[in-house]
Amino acid sequence: MSRQPSALQLCFAGFIALSVAMGIGRFAFTPILPIMQRDFGLDLALAGWLASANYLGYLAGALTSAALPWRPSMQLVTALLLVAATTLLMGCTSAWPLWLALRFLAGLASAWALVSTATLCLARLATLGQGRLGGLVFAGVGASIAFVGLTCLALEVIQAGSSATWLIMGALSLAGMLCTRRLWNAPSASATQQATATMPDGASGVARRHALIIFAYGLFGFGYILPATFLPAQAKQLIDDPAIFGLAWPLFGLAAAISTLLTARLLTLLSRRRLWAVAQFIMAVGVLLPAIHPGIASIALAALCVGGTFMVVTLLGMQEAHAVGGRHAQKLIAALTAAFALGQLAGPAVFSLGNAWLGLSLENSLFLAAAALLLGSALLWRPAAR
Repeated sequence: MSRQPSALQLCFAGFIALSVAMGIGRFAFTPILPIMQRDFGLDLALAGWLASANYLGYLAGALTSAALPWRPSMQLVTALLLVAATTLLMGCTSAWPLWLALRFLAGLASAWALVSTATLCLARLATLGQGRLGGLVFAGVGASIAFVGLTCLALEVIQAGSSATWLIMGALSLAGMLCTRRLWNAPSASATQQATATMPDGASGVARRHALIIFAYGLFGFGYILPATFLPAQAKQLIDDPAIFGLAWPLFGLAAAISTLLTARLLTLLSRRRLWAVAQFIMAVGVLLPAIHPGIASIALAALCVGGTFMVVTLLGMQEAHAVGGRHAQKLIAALTAAFALGQLAGPAVFSLGNAWLGLSLENSLFLAAAALLLGSALLWRPAAR
C-alpha cells in the first residue's frame, strides 16, 4: 500500500496544477498578445475572437466536467496534457482558425483542471483536517500569472518572438504536469465518504443555498470580466512605456497570490460567505474607481482591488461548494464554474450590444459590472437558509 501524501504535498501538487491550467492555459494569452500583435499584425477584433474562444471552451469544460465518466484524477491528467499540447501547438502555427480551435481546447481543459483539482484537493485536505490550507492550492493561479507575466516581459525585451514564447510556456506546462503526480491516484471511497458523510444532501434548503451561490458566482463572472478586459486597455492609453505597462499583469498576479494566502486568517474573523461578500464588495469598489475618476492612480487601485479579490472569491466559492455539496460537491463545483463562464461570456456581449445599440460607454459598462458585484455581495451577506 503506497503512503498517502501529506497535506503540504497535496497543496504543492494542487498549486502546480492550477498554475499550469489557469496561469498558462487561461491567462498566458494576455501577456503574449502584444508579442503576437507585433509578430503577426494581430488586430483587436481577432484578439477578441481568440479570447472569446477560450471563454467558450471554459464554459464547455465546466458544463461537461461533472458528466465525464472519468475519475477526477484521470480528468486532471487529461486536462493538463491538453493544456500543454495546445500551448505548444500555438507556437507551431500562424493560422488563425487553428488558433481559435486551440484556444477553445485550452479553455475546455482549464475548466476540467480547475474542477478536478478543487475536488481532489479540498476533499483530501478536509479528510486530513487541514481544510484551511486550501489557500495554498489556489495561490498557484496568482503566482503563475506573475511568473508568466514576468517571463513574457523578459522574452519580449530580448525579442524572442511569440512562437518561441508559446513553446516555452508549453514546455513549462509539461514540466509542471509531472509535479502533480500526488493527485494522480484518486482517494479511496472510504476517504471520500468520511469527508462527506456529515454533509446535507438533497434537502430543499440545500437546493436553495446552491441556487444562491451559483447565481452570486455568475454575477462575479459578469462583474470581473469587464474590468479585466478593459482596464489594461485604459492603462495602455495612459502609459507609453511598454516596460512599465508590462509590469501591470505580474503585479495583478502577485496581488492574487498574496490575498489567497491571507484568506485562511481572514476566515477566523468572518464566515466563508460573508468574507466572499466582502471580497465582491471590494472588487465592486475597484471597478467603480476608473469610471468615477479616470486616471492612472484609479486604474492602479482598481487593478489592486480586482487582482486582490478575484482568486479569493474563487477559493471561497469552491470551498463553499465542497462544504454544502456533500456527495455532489464535484457537480456543484462544476455548476459554479459554468455560472462564472456564462457571466464572463455575457459581460463583453452586453457591452458590445449596448455600445452598438444604445451608445453605452466603457464607464457605463463598469457601473453595470459594479452593480452585478454589489448584488451578489448583498445576497451573500444574508444569513444562509437552514
